[in-house]
Amino acid sequence: MADSDDEFVGDLSGDDAGVDSAYGTRSKDGGKGKGGQKGKGTRKAAWEEVHRAWDEVAIAEDGSITVAELIEAEKRRRLMRDTTPIQRGIIRHMVLVLDMSIAMAEKDLLPNRFALTFSYAVEFVNTFFQQNPISQLGIIGMRDGIAVRISDMSGNPVEHIEKLRQWALKDPIGNPSLQNALEMCRGHLYHTPSHGTREVLIIYGALLSSDPGDISDTITSLIADRIRVSIIGLAAQVAICAELCARTNDNDDSQYRIALHEQHFRELFLAATTPPVTHEAEQSNASLLMMGFPSRSLASKDFVSLCACHNKPTREGYTCTRCRIKVCRLPASCPVCGLTLILSIHLARSYHHLFPLKSWVAVPWTEAKKSVACFSCQTPFPPVPKAAPPKIKLKVKESSGVGGQTAANIAKAKGRGEVPAKTNTVTAPTPGLLPEAIKAGVSESGRYKCPECDEHFCIDCDIYAHETIHNCPGCLARLVKSQQQQQEEVVGAGEAMEVDS
Repeated sequence: MADSDDEFVGDLSGDDAGVDSAYGTRSKDGGKGKGGQKGKGTRKAAWEEVHRAWDEVAIAEDGSITVAELIEAEKRRRLMRDTTPIQRGIIRHMVLVLDMSIAMAEKDLLPNRFALTFSYAVEFVNTFFQQNPISQLGIIGMRDGIAVRISDMSGNPVEHIEKLRQWALKDPIGNPSLQNALEMCRGHLYHTPSHGTREVLIIYGALLSSDPGDISDTITSLIADRIRVSIIGLAAQVAICAELCARTNDNDDSQYRIALHEQHFRELFLAATTPPVTHEAEQSNASLLMMGFPSRSLASKDFVSLCACHNKPTREGYTCTRCRIKVCRLPASCPVCGLTLILSIHLARSYHHLFPLKSWVAVPWTEAKKSVACFSCQTPFPPVPKAAPPKIKLKVKESSGVGGQTAANIAKAKGRGEVPAKTNTVTAPTPGLLPEAIKAGVSESGRYKCPECDEHFCIDCDIYAHETIHNCPGCLARLVKSQQQQQEEVVGAGEAMEVDS
């Protein structure tokens, strides 16, 4: 038997021929080729391809680490959008379709497509009802060639989340069927009122669709029912999906997007919480909608009644202003008379899509002396530098065919009638923000100014004002002050009239 210390050379496949393998060879020269040199075509091992976050830390030209600038740039990028008031449908009826086929078991999105989709779906439901409190949502799944109902159309996010968590425990199986899912969506949206939008959002991870019939007929029916379809793909682009989105959205191909990674998938998913722009002329006409605004009532502990929406015994609830039937949660539609029951805060929260808050602008150092802390949260701002940052002077020689600036060369150039090269002093700017931060509109002073009230805010208050409360604290403070001044003037005028009398 051969000695185990002898050189061992493993079998190389056609792709590995001529390449020094770290796993297939064991030699005394440390894996070197002929002449004691390593092969130029050596491949990296699997452990060398590990993704390390600290390798992506950006370093500025002056040597400082700018992780904070990149984080702030990512925050600002979410806010850099068009704030022009556009007519949108604030009463939405949407069906969320989730791919539950075997293609969702792929692990290109960690931990896998199926788990990540259901995790983002729970976050989507919460955000959807926060941004659209008077809208309705239903959820459908595609698995094993059929469409399954996950939750019915309702305005209660708790029910949707409970159903999603139950279905998340099951394994993906079979192939998806776009036609069966779209036909079930038509059944969900067929009886919805005409004053609201009809939308379908599909999360699609497969590259095929197992349909029982011609899906072109289904697309034609969707167009006739004014149902818009948007698709977020997790794999490559599929032709039928692009055609489906384009035909149901007035040839707008931007409704079909492919997720590049986990963060991009989340951004595309949550972008669907913004109501779509109204294109149809018949929907642009103003119409009146009857709504009820019931008050909350709490019965005594000895008196319990059933709610009409879930048939559960409760002490508290809301009484319909038309038929006096009790419902347990708002917003909701009365199960008896069909009246839309909401609270005034729900209606107010829906209007921010029609009148969005204007984007705040970055404040340079020249205007940063106005404030020392955030107007809203009172977080201290970075101090304004006392002196201007140093500038670098560079000497640049203009090319004129004369080499060097010695006295002999200048004399020879003048004798030949040539103009000697000139040396100009150029002032180069000091290294500042990264290009990514500048493109995202990051402020070098950490301050952001409202164009209406001219108050300065930090980046966290900027995000909170634009994504949560949709109002400017500085503008509201001015409004409160003006109201107080008006009340004082009225009181002062009343006292003056009493004195005169």
